[in-house]
Amino acid sequence: MLQVTDIRENKEKYIQALAKRGIDATSTLEDVLTYDEERRATQAQLDDVLAQSNSYSKEIGKLFQSGEVQKANELKEKTVALKESSKQLNEKMLVAAEKLQELLFTLPNIPNDLVPAGTDENDNEEIFKEGEVPTLHEGALPHWELAKKYDLIDFELGVKVTGAGFPVYKGKGARLQRALITYFLDKNTKAGYTEYQVPLLVNEASGYGTGQLPDKEGQMYHVGVDDLYLIPTSEVPITNLFRGDLLNNSDLPITCTSYTPCFRREAGSYGAHVRGLNRLHQFDKVELVRVEHPDNSYKALDGMVEHVQDILRELKLPYRILRLCGGDLGFTSALTYDFEVFSTAQDRWLEISSVSNFETFQANRLKLRFKDSDGKNKLVHTLNGSSLALPRVLAGILENYQTENGIKIPEVLVPYCGFDIID
Repeated sequence: MLQVTDIRENKEKYIQALAKRGIDATSTLEDVLTYDEERRATQAQLDDVLAQSNSYSKEIGKLFQSGEVQKANELKEKTVALKESSKQLNEKMLVAAEKLQELLFTLPNIPNDLVPAGTDENDNEEIFKEGEVPTLHEGALPHWELAKKYDLIDFELGVKVTGAGFPVYKGKGARLQRALITYFLDKNTKAGYTEYQVPLLVNEASGYGTGQLPDKEGQMYHVGVDDLYLIPTSEVPITNLFRGDLLNNSDLPITCTSYTPCFRREAGSYGAHVRGLNRLHQFDKVELVRVEHPDNSYKALDGMVEHVQDILRELKLPYRILRLCGGDLGFTSALTYDFEVFSTAQDRWLEISSVSNFETFQANRLKLRFKDSDGKNKLVHTLNGSSLALPRVLAGILENYQTENGIKIPEVLVPYCGFDIID
């Protein structure tokens, strides 16, 4: 959530920054400032009324003690009127504050200066590419056909049990999936991240805290009876572990990693590009979350990018890194780098990780602060990144490592799998 004090001082900067997302926020920002002014003016009036009421109360006590009952009763009548006035002012202030909050919830984060202009994914900027695309044998198959050929994943069984987008992993497919999860977690913990196991359901406050609500409400599975949401990523519960905290400077950085299943409705997703593992309603993901001092957050972001690169190099998968343009940038992000792995059998790039810096946007919603060296309470910066999302990594391995005699296992995963080929 954007900070009202900063909008008040830099309205034109915010208008220009949000224009990079393709949003004309002029009217909304003016409404924000109007409600903010009304809230602050009403608060000032309320403070004056309460101060006057307190002064009268003290005076009434003195008058009764001195026997001036009539004057005391006259002041008591005035305090009754002041109480009614304070009640009305408080209600007016709460209405203005609620309208202000509603408007702020509709505004996305402002893009970092590095974010390129653009309207959609076609305008994203490729900043790095590495790895050779393998030349496959004649008759090479896409991963959904390989999964069926080698009995690794049963998509039909998932439909039977739940519905489309809920695959069942079997045999060596399940073991490869488990191997990837353990490998990712080992890489992350060796890099200094603390491993967490977190709830798969979160409350509404958690959804608002990290910005999934109200922006992505239609993409989240909602358990109506209990008013809980299935997590779309472990970023949500991990970051909310620190909601409302006042940290010491020495507590930073906080670095976390977690494996969880993730759940997304993916409403409106259909067509050839969502076949197999390309887009699912339930999928596994290992996540990175960092809580950083504002001065260090972009250095930390670069470190997260390098960490994901190291994983992909060890898996020996061809990949590229994109800097997302303003029109493709996530609601909460100030700067995002997407990683894509090349699917040789499908002849297309598949997104397998997003690494983002949210700056103070989530922290403001979470009321997550730290006491800086100057003794002042300030908002932290939060970051997150996939390390990695399993389905498309698995798809990339199955397709890029296939041979006429079976599917080889990346060397780094063999100790985790216990086998070096699927045949």
